[in-house]
Amino acid sequence: MGADQALELMNGMLWNTLVVAAPVMAAALAGGLLVSVLQVATQLQEQTLSYVPKLLAAAVVLIALGPWMIHKITAFALETFKTIPALG
Repeated sequence: MGADQALELMNGMLWNTLVVAAPVMAAALAGGLLVSVLQVATQLQEQTLSYVPKLLAAAVVLIALGPWMIHKITAFALETFKTIPALG
C-alpha cells in the first residue's frame, strides 16, 4: 500500500465520519442552544437542565436517520474491503 492510497483511505474515512456525525451533533447543538436561551430568558440557572433536551434531540435524529447512517457506513466498509485485493 502506497502513501497515496493510505491518505485516500483516511480522507474517505474522515469525510464519512463527518457526514454521519454531523446531523446528531447539529441537533444536540440546537437543543442546547435553545435551552440556554430559555434559561437566560427565565433566569433559571440549573446546569443539569440542558442534558435532557440534548439527549432527546440526539435520540430523535438517530431514530430518524439511523438507517441512512448505517447504509453510509456499510457502503464505505464494503468499498474498503473491495480494495484489499488490489493492494497486494
